Amino acid sequence: MNENIIDVLIYIYENYMGGEENIPNDQIILEEELTQAGFPNEEIQKAFDWLDDLARNQVFLKENTVSNTSMRMYTPEELQRIDIESRGMLLSLEHNGLLDQASRELVIERTMALNEAHITSEDVRWIVLLVLMNQPGKESAFAQIEDMIYNNSSDILH
Repeated sequence: MNENIIDVLIYIYENYMGGEENIPNDQIILEEELTQAGFPNEEIQKAFDWLDDLARNQVFLKENTVSNTSMRMYTPEELQRIDIESRGMLLSLEHNGLLDQASRELVIERTMALNEAHITSEDVRWIVLLVLMNQPGKESAFAQIEDMIYNNSSDILH
């Protein structure tokens, strides 16, 4: 199996976070289930670290939000790894009020944390969903992104 961190994150979301079943309190139980599902232990650990960092960074970025008049410039590394379709999607989501600047920055930061050579727009959609999932006041945006993922809808972006 050629699974990566995003595949582990999607599995966790679809089986625990997005459904009625709660995530196990014991991380070891979840690790065992993910291993039985065929995910490599290294990728499981990276996914857990990714989720831990997401929780930590949500607090930090909310406290350090940039002004509304600023313009986001991507670094050369970000330009190389996040394709133009994904960058356009993020701009559109922000323009349509589904992402604020702090959420956008968190999506970019978490995208870069995947350490993948190339990130697809589908991967970025999942990252947006995971970022918005626990943000107060973003329930409508979360529902729209979830609809975009599961119904392959891009109406939100127009």
